[in-house]
Amino acid sequence: MGKKISKICCIGAGYVGGPTMAVIAQKCPHITVTVVDLNQARIDAWNDPDTNNIPVYEPGLDAVVAEARGRNLFFSTEVDKAIDEAEMIFISVNTPTKTYGTGKGMAADLKYIELCARQIARVAKDDKIVVEKSTLPVRTAEAVKNILQNTGNGVNYQILSNPEFLAEGTAVEDLHAPDRVLIGGDTTPEGQEALESLVEVYANWVPRERILTTNLWSSELSKLTANAFLAQRVSSINALSELCERTGADVSEVARSIGTDSRIGPKFLKSSVGFGGSCFQKDILNLVYIARSYGLKEVADYWEQVIIMNDHQKRRFATNIVKTLYNTVSGKKIAFLGWAFKKDTNDTRESAAIYVADDLLNEQAGISVYDPKVPESQVYSDLDYLETRASEKNKQLVTVVTDPYEACKDAHAIAVLTEWDEFKEYDWIKIFENMKKPAFVFDGRNLLDTNKLKDIGFKVYSIGKEA
Repeated sequence: MGKKISKICCIGAGYVGGPTMAVIAQKCPHITVTVVDLNQARIDAWNDPDTNNIPVYEPGLDAVVAEARGRNLFFSTEVDKAIDEAEMIFISVNTPTKTYGTGKGMAADLKYIELCARQIARVAKDDKIVVEKSTLPVRTAEAVKNILQNTGNGVNYQILSNPEFLAEGTAVEDLHAPDRVLIGGDTTPEGQEALESLVEVYANWVPRERILTTNLWSSELSKLTANAFLAQRVSSINALSELCERTGADVSEVARSIGTDSRIGPKFLKSSVGFGGSCFQKDILNLVYIARSYGLKEVADYWEQVIIMNDHQKRRFATNIVKTLYNTVSGKKIAFLGWAFKKDTNDTRESAAIYVADDLLNEQAGISVYDPKVPESQVYSDLDYLETRASEKNKQLVTVVTDPYEACKDAHAIAVLTEWDEFKEYDWIKIFENMKKPAFVFDGRNLLDTNKLKDIGFKVYSIGKEA
């Protein structure tokens, strides 16, 4: 039997920590859940009396927060106090890909995780269960354990790995009814007891048969493997989209045909401008880096190809816009519909839009961006992060607007980069009338009704379909 948990603390109030803790608090009214973060503005946003203003946009999340906040869900910047009082501590901080040093561009940067571990070690006075929630490379738990156990203040720690499998845009559904909850722990009696404590938390609403327990390493590697397999499907269908465009096949029809094979299944076969998001690329690069560090060249090369294909798909989309607009976009206005990496989220991490924009800006295009959920400041910060050109230049060439019709007015071309449903409902006749002719639409998500657009007079390019 695991110890009954009554106080949980989560370090990190981002896309994982916020929603996960809100649902745990909602489903376990007997457990006090405190989410802490050093970012005062972010905590203030989580505490905003108007739940429309919480910092993570996820359908249904505002209602979950409204139900539990102030009852048994708290958001605070008092990190030490929360660590001290909690019996179980989730680490949910950012683990970006390193931008410096050994493993640059591939290995995960674990400095935030290590800082967390050191802070816990400094503050804790009684035994704690520490749960890794952040997406991490295999064997991180070992590093965390070493830091915690060598502080010499007599506190015992159990480390668990509990990777999240949330899809952004459906995170609340995924948390309410997960396919599986995965928990890895030590095979020692103490490890198993800690593991059972976390199983009991989830068992408040998740059927026991959906809670899988493994050893630590299997749990950590399963997370990377799941994302690598999903990303591989996307790159596989995208690789064929290019062949479809040359041969007159239609990638949507090919995907539908193979998707009806029960061994393959229909999910993650939508061809597009490429996958984005904070996890797929990062997790595969981690897998590649781990394989390389063990000298497994063929394994590393195999998985790296999934990323190479994805980068190629984004570059190809941008190149095609330039080529179609008579080999020059200099001084031309290109309207971007969508900046988030997918619909129903305001997350832009690794979004295809950023890279397509960057390529077009290198060709001196002017870009007008409309996204229903992404603020102007985020668009500029995403482009500045690439450090391709001076920040002033990005501001000069890119404008962010709050009206889609304004974004498209006088544009030479429209590029659809996020599959927001509202784009399908627009008055496309009005958009056509206000554009430069010939009016081009590059549908990077195969979202719009191509025939309808062609009837209006647009020249349409869809991924994986012959132009």
